[in-house]
Amino acid sequence: MDITSFLIYCVIITFTPGPTNIVILSTVQGFGIKKAMEYTYGATIAFGALLAISAILNTVLVVVIPKILIIMQIIGSLYILYLAYQIYNMDTSGSTVEQVATFRSGFIMQFVNPKVVLFTMTVIPSFVMPYYTEPHTLAIFVAIIAAVGFLAFVTWVLFGAIFKELLLKYQKPVNVSMSLFLIYSAIMGSGLVEILRR
Repeated sequence: MDITSFLIYCVIITFTPGPTNIVILSTVQGFGIKKAMEYTYGATIAFGALLAISAILNTVLVVVIPKILIIMQIIGSLYILYLAYQIYNMDTSGSTVEQVATFRSGFIMQFVNPKVVLFTMTVIPSFVMPYYTEPHTLAIFVAIIAAVGFLAFVTWVLFGAIFKELLLKYQKPVNVSMSLFLIYSAIMGSGLVEILRR
C-alpha cells in the first residue's frame, strides 16, 4: 500500500475548502469557536459513519462481484482527477452559506455533501481494499481517516479567519499545488503503477 498517496488524498480532500469547511469558517466568524466545535463534532461523527458504511458496502461488493474492486479503483481515480480539476479552478472568494451551527446540522451536512459522500465511497476501495480486507483492519483505517477529517475540521475552526485570508492571498499557487498532489494520488490509487510493474 502506498501510504504517502493515501495520506495525501485524505489530507487534501479533508483540508481543502468544501461545504462543511466553509460552514465551519462562517460559524467561527459569526458564532465563535464553541458553536463551531459543536458543528464539528456532528460533522466528524457523520464522516466516520459514512466511512464505515463505505467499508461494509465495498466488502460485500468484493465478495459478491470479485472484479468490482478494479472498477471502484478506476472510478475513484477518475473522481480524484475531477477533484484536481475542480480545486485548480476553485474560487474561494464566493460568499459562504449561513447555517445554524448545531451538532445536528453538522451531522446532516455530511450526508448531503457530495464531496464527502464521494470521498468516503472511493477512499476505501481505491487505497485500502486492494491490500487489506479484514474487518478489524478496515475499522482501523476508518478510524484513521475519520481522525484526519476531525483534524481538518478543527484546523478550520482554530485558524478560520487567518486561513481564509491566506487562501485568498495565495489562492492560485495553493490550488495548483493541491491539484498536482491529487493527480499523483489518482495515479497511485488507480493501480496503474502495479500493472506497469508486472
